[in-house]
Amino acid sequence: MSSITIPVKTGDHPHMRPLNVLRDLSTVADLIELCFSPTMDSDGHRYLADMRRASRDDSFSNWASRLTETATLPMMGYVWEQDGRIIGNASLIPFRDRGKRIFLIANVATHPNYRRRGIGRALTERVMKQARDKKAAAIWLHVRDDNPGAIKLYEDLGFREMARRTTWMAPPDSLYPKPDSDIQIMTRHSHFWTQQQDWLRRLYPESLNWYQPLNTSVLRPGLMNWLYLLFVDFNIRQWAAVRGADLLATLTWMPHGGRTDAMYAATGTGSDPDALTQLLIHARRTLSSRSMLSLDYPAGEMTDAIRSAGFKARRTLLWMKAV
Repeated sequence: MSSITIPVKTGDHPHMRPLNVLRDLSTVADLIELCFSPTMDSDGHRYLADMRRASRDDSFSNWASRLTETATLPMMGYVWEQDGRIIGNASLIPFRDRGKRIFLIANVATHPNYRRRGIGRALTERVMKQARDKKAAAIWLHVRDDNPGAIKLYEDLGFREMARRTTWMAPPDSLYPKPDSDIQIMTRHSHFWTQQQDWLRRLYPESLNWYQPLNTSVLRPGLMNWLYLLFVDFNIRQWAAVRGADLLATLTWMPHGGRTDAMYAATGTGSDPDALTQLLIHARRTLSSRSMLSLDYPAGEMTDAIRSAGFKARRTLLWMKAV
């Protein structure tokens, strides 16, 4: 290992070079796994598997050499190569939102033996410049809330927190106990749609829709929408929690074809927390044939209600935008 301990200065450096998607993906995957495996979930490990599989796929390599701005795998970015190996990385992943080009900085990683030398900062600054050179309309990143060092680094580089969201997970369980309640769970009725839509817009803000879009139009009631979902074989289930004639909360289940099924809860600022608990328990009991259920929700909201349904917090991410 190199004995260099002098902090890296801002700007390009002899050890820094552009990511070569034709040869670096597998090595970068190994570095990310080394740095983050204790906190990675199944989606993260699947993402690394995709990177390694792509690195061995000649057809992917031929495609990637021609196209670098329409895929979610890291096609752009910079690596830090020292002592004959890649010991640092920062990736740049492109997105499009209504014609605007947005870049997500991802996979910022430094080998544990080379930390505290400014390598992560230098790589992050370089990919920010790369994004701006490509006329980015916005530059985003996300970071775990239990990584204060990284949060401070990104704040120093001009990023500001725009949202804080927790991912909750639970397995289906047809025998999960259902507590007594005066709240009734029913199939979402069409006349609940306007209220549900307003709640969803608050809880799943449009500012993050470019990354994890919630297409609320597919939730809209009506015969034409039902026929469309039937035609494309897209299965959605929606429930409402009511007390008398009052809507308290809704829950939507939308399978994504992976190991984890996404759910979207809609509640008002004054909704009874027990309504969300009842809905989540109903989903766990009803979807017993599924493997795992996931709920993305604003951090700090309805925490006790979600835990009461047997869900556990997997992670909380700060979404930060360069300003």
